[in-house]
Amino acid sequence: MTASSQFRLAAGMLTLLLAAAARPTHAEDQQPQQEQTCTLQAGPTRSVVRVIDAETVLLDDNEEVRLIGALAPRSPDLKPDAAPWPPEEAAAAALRDLVVGHSVELASSGRTQDRYGHLLAHLFLQENGERVWVQGRLLSTGHARAYGLPESFACARELLAHERVAREAQSGLWANAAYATRSAREGGKLLRYRNSYQIVEGSVLRVKTTKSRAYLDFGPDWRTDFSTGVDAKVLHANPDWAKTLEGLQGRRVEVRGWIEYRNGPYIAVEDPSQLAVIEDGAHPPPSAPGDPCSAASARTFSRASRRTSENARRKSSRASISR
Repeated sequence: MTASSQFRLAAGMLTLLLAAAARPTHAEDQQPQQEQTCTLQAGPTRSVVRVIDAETVLLDDNEEVRLIGALAPRSPDLKPDAAPWPPEEAAAAALRDLVVGHSVELASSGRTQDRYGHLLAHLFLQENGERVWVQGRLLSTGHARAYGLPESFACARELLAHERVAREAQSGLWANAAYATRSAREGGKLLRYRNSYQIVEGSVLRVKTTKSRAYLDFGPDWRTDFSTGVDAKVLHANPDWAKTLEGLQGRRVEVRGWIEYRNGPYIAVEDPSQLAVIEDGAHPPPSAPGDPCSAASARTFSRASRRTSENARRKSSRASISR
């Protein structure tokens, strides 16, 4: 196979690898089931020279790679003299122990660079004869949270599945109150987390669709209460999922993303993976957390037995919006 080979991994395969899969409660469980795939484009193999921060590494060809899909913890204190942030230090140490001095295979999907010129890639390496998906390892050990960027949501379900392992065990950053799930009812408090990545939980009071987007309101006053919106281009790209949004009214959901100010606190949903239904107070499990690390072996997998912050951070250009 050449470097242009594609990796395809059916997300359903992961379910077959789980001893006990949790009941699916993702919003997409309400739509007709379709084959879900995790597709990555094969890239070069390089050596990691240095860990720049908890989600960025320097390669032997002097390229800097940002680990797309695994958002490392950052200190809430942005002052120059701020003390080191233990979750961030722990994440950087875990990444350093895993990759420095090792050869890694790069794989990508969609966008290949962020606005700073960093490569956006998934990394894979060999450890004790096993292929390791670096993002999956960081997520399942609680050193990162799953996220995506526009055009870079490949493997979102698999990323969320690995995150869930650590989240359920309350390991790593999940044991820290700074990464707790926020309540949608506390609109004023949510604004304190403006421009930060948060997970917000609450009941959908109202769903409204306009020409430009669909809105999910979590309080009676959309001008001040928390809400989330799905742009028309996202709705058009996911028509079956878009049809399920009206059915979310009155249901308890979890939404993840960067808090913006649009009238009140607001999260822009760029991909269906950012929105999940919660049943019986349980966190929404995505597909089963198998190990899709073999996705980067530059082959097409047909056997289930094979183991497997940027634009979203942007500030709203307007202090308010109309509907």
